[in-house]
Amino acid sequence: MKTIGFIGCGNMGKAMVEGIMKADLVDGDHMIVSNAHPEKLKELSEIYDCYISDNESVAKNSDIIFLAIKPYMYQTVIDQIKDLIKEDALIVNIAAGVSNKDVIDMFEKTVKTVKAMPNTPAMVKEAMSALAFGPGCKEEDKQDIKEIFESFGQCREVEERLMDAVTVVSGSSPAYLFMILEAMADGAVMQGMQRSDAYIFAAQAMIGSAKMLLETGKHPGELKDMVCSPAGTTIEAVAKMEEMGLRSALIEGMRACANRSKEMSKK
Repeated sequence: MKTIGFIGCGNMGKAMVEGIMKADLVDGDHMIVSNAHPEKLKELSEIYDCYISDNESVAKNSDIIFLAIKPYMYQTVIDQIKDLIKEDALIVNIAAGVSNKDVIDMFEKTVKTVKAMPNTPAMVKEAMSALAFGPGCKEEDKQDIKEIFESFGQCREVEERLMDAVTVVSGSSPAYLFMILEAMADGAVMQGMQRSDAYIFAAQAMIGSAKMLLETGKHPGELKDMVCSPAGTTIEAVAKMEEMGLRSALIEGMRACANRSKEMSKK
């Protein structure tokens, strides 16, 4: 059993650690985590019996190292660990705007790297992750990484040039969907429903709709049309949302997200 290490354990890192541990992919002896504020990881350690340590210990003892830190911290952290990592260690980078080449350049030597873009539903084993493998990754490495990411959701291998698209459609999109869900609940509350019930109705409708698309393979427009009866209530809602620019707002928001991701990659 290989040891997995996380340097950084904020919202995304914690979601991934919890997903891996809930799936029993490794035991607590093979999960080691560091964070700038280790006291925040006390509960995580108590629940999953994983090791809470420092960056140097993660580097020395881990076969697969996740850099779950902010992009601006990469150079500082890599300078701390570059002479400590195992010779065959696999470095997983989940930061927006940081490429496989960037990581190799920061280490100033040949290292095996993976550019990954997961999302926070990893916490409930429903993540959608993209993987782009750097030079030197063997087939065994690819299988190990895919097994980790599949332990908390689904993953797909993509060309690294598509990571900006991945960021907007899955990496950042839970935020958009929570905004939509909250607005739907507000609409139900306006009609007299209790807010706690409104969140459940809206969330389950969102889950069911997504599952319909994935399992039927039908075009989303076709599935939408199935709900829109002639002169009915749903088509009235759809018409008003089109008038208010729902689709345009989403597309333009995603364009802004992509532009920001591209800006970060140039720094």
